[in-house]
Amino acid sequence: QVQLVESGGGLVQPGGSLRLSCVASGFDADQVAIGWFRQAPGKEREGISCLSNTEESTWYADSVKGRFITSRDNAKNTVYLQMNSLKLEDTALYYCATLCFTSIPGYQWGQGTQVTVSS
Repeated sequence: QVQLVESGGGLVQPGGSLRLSCVASGFDADQVAIGWFRQAPGKEREGISCLSNTEESTWYADSVKGRFITSRDNAKNTVYLQMNSLKLEDTALYYCATLCFTSIPGYQWGQGTQVTVSS
């Protein structure tokens, strides 16, 4: 069964850091592009990063560029999202997915992991 499980969220103060993990099972995560998305209360889900399967290209939304870094540990079949210099507006439910940029109808999302930035 193809599955992605997110973890690592929590409560952090502005300026702090968190590292999210996305553990893949049922497939080799290094064979596909992995996207990170987030959904804040009252807003649509937005793509914030995309790690290509070749790692030759990585895309970030302007809202997180220079602060977030996505990487892959093939031995653990895991993709990470390192989030630095967190801002209040980064508060959201974060998801990883086997797609990038935008959702598609019928895509089965995981439970996500909650990130709350608050002082």
